[in-house]
Amino acid sequence: MKDLTLVIPAKNEPESLPYVLMELEKLNLNFLIVLEKTDYLTINAIEKFKSKIIYQVEKGYGDAILLGIKNVKTKYFSIFNADGSFDPYELEAMHERIKSNSLDLLLASRYLKGASSEDDTLITLIGNKIFSLIGKIFFNLPISDILYTYVMGDTQKILDLNLTQKDFTLCVELPIKAKRYGLNITDIAANEKSRIGGTKKVNALRDGLLILLHMIKLFFKNEK
Repeated sequence: MKDLTLVIPAKNEPESLPYVLMELEKLNLNFLIVLEKTDYLTINAIEKFKSKIIYQVEKGYGDAILLGIKNVKTKYFSIFNADGSFDPYELEAMHERIKSNSLDLLLASRYLKGASSEDDTLITLIGNKIFSLIGKIFFNLPISDILYTYVMGDTQKILDLNLTQKDFTLCVELPIKAKRYGLNITDIAANEKSRIGGTKKVNALRDGLLILLHMIKLFFKNEK
């Protein structure tokens, strides 16, 4: 998978990120890490790894992802969280699927047959189902898990979408704009693991409201 680079947005992950990097190095995968210069605990925790680190000027999960994608030099990229919840052994199947089906964007799903999640709560499960249903009805999205950011895509085609969201609303902006631009997108079953350490960065109620408002904005804006 030499034509693939993992973009790892990290924030306060000194417990989990070293473990994630050990797994990735064993699989000989290309990756780059995006974090804030002031995140000293995480930076110190990964100093023994030969990692390419990109420092954020601004803040936010979406900002870290967009900055990372802009620095990818390979044909494909994958967003890979630093908390240990993504299974790197699923990357091979994702890579094979995106290439063999000439896909532009492939999204992992925790809700397809054979998929699972060790991290979902009742609130996040209900929220994910609702937002995914909104995506199907109002944006004709052929995916079952709109909020799971374990995605793989064609680097240049995703850059051409001119994504702008700096926070967690990027997770809905990405597939919605990809669909509007006529990109070939689908999903694939995945198994989310429990995060290794720290706390979730997502506030289910606050970020859920922001995501809903942004979906409404995209629906009425109805333009690329």
